[in-house]
Amino acid sequence: MKKCLVVDDSKVIRKVACHILETLDFTVAEAEDGSQALEAVQSESPDVVLLDWNMPVMDGMQFLKALGELTLEKRPKVIFCTTENGVEHIREAIDAGADEYIMKPFDRETLQSKLQIVELG
Repeated sequence: MKKCLVVDDSKVIRKVACHILETLDFTVAEAEDGSQALEAVQSESPDVVLLDWNMPVMDGMQFLKALGELTLEKRPKVIFCTTENGVEHIREAIDAGADEYIMKPFDRETLQSKLQIVELG
């Protein structure tokens, strides 16, 4: 079974994302910020990370930079999931190492299509 780490400071967003991912046959773990996510990536080796941009402690961009510095057997795919929708934000995220980008609010079909793009759907 594929594993997804949902990283968002909003409990509601995590709950919605987890529910959708479980219907897509994913095992799901959660983190409230980038710092918790880094620990989870190292211990749980998720296949994909659904990553919020704006979070306390460590935001999504800081997480991506730190992820790039880790020595991992297999780097997870990263799908940014945020309200930041400007072209410059999307480009910045992709340049920093994100594999895909999804806008909040999202639905099952949108998330499923992004997972297919990163070859996990």
